[in-house]
Amino acid sequence: MLDKNGIAKRIAKEIKNGYYVNLGIGIPTLVANYIPQGMDVVLQSENGLLGMGPFPFENEEDADLINAGKQTITTVAGSAFFDSAMSFGMIRARKVDLTILCAMEVSETGDIANWKIPGKMVKGMGGAMDLVASAKNIIVAMQHVNKAGESKLLPKCELPLTGIKCVKRIVTELAVLDVHPTKGFVLLERAPGISVEQIKNATAGKLVIEGNIPEMKID
Repeated sequence: MLDKNGIAKRIAKEIKNGYYVNLGIGIPTLVANYIPQGMDVVLQSENGLLGMGPFPFENEEDADLINAGKQTITTVAGSAFFDSAMSFGMIRARKVDLTILCAMEVSETGDIANWKIPGKMVKGMGGAMDLVASAKNIIVAMQHVNKAGESKLLPKCELPLTGIKCVKRIVTELAVLDVHPTKGFVLLERAPGISVEQIKNATAGKLVIEGNIPEMKID
């Protein structure tokens, strides 16, 4: 199965030349490290940056350069800084081509829960609700199961929702799946060394398996 960097590598293959892309907190931030060289892609961070680069090398960090998750980052030539009002104006005006988010749960109809676990202290939902309400295309990077081995791809989300019927594609440590509005989770690819049976056992929601499912290519 894939580790978090493997998930990020696979998602990087979904990015197209000329895209403006928002990377959410968690696994999605790793995608910045795997943008193909020479591809014209602009990464947006909702705390006020266009032109985010990969993570800095050790001892080369600038404490004043951070992403929305407060991780130190780099910038690329032509980067622009602005306030949160401008940033969310871009998001709400649907200027972002692709949004990549982490999730705690996704339902078989494309609902996403990624901001709150009842009983645990949180500062707020951040920009997630604006992103899911405004994004043209949402890919979720997540673990297929939780620490107890229970599926996080469900018939219905049990945690408080961030957005409804908005997720298009999911990449986990086990598989790549599309979300069909009526069919459920459509299995597209399986991670190296992972069988279709393992994915079936790890998916609580409706899983559609059509034909031979290829092994995903990471490199």
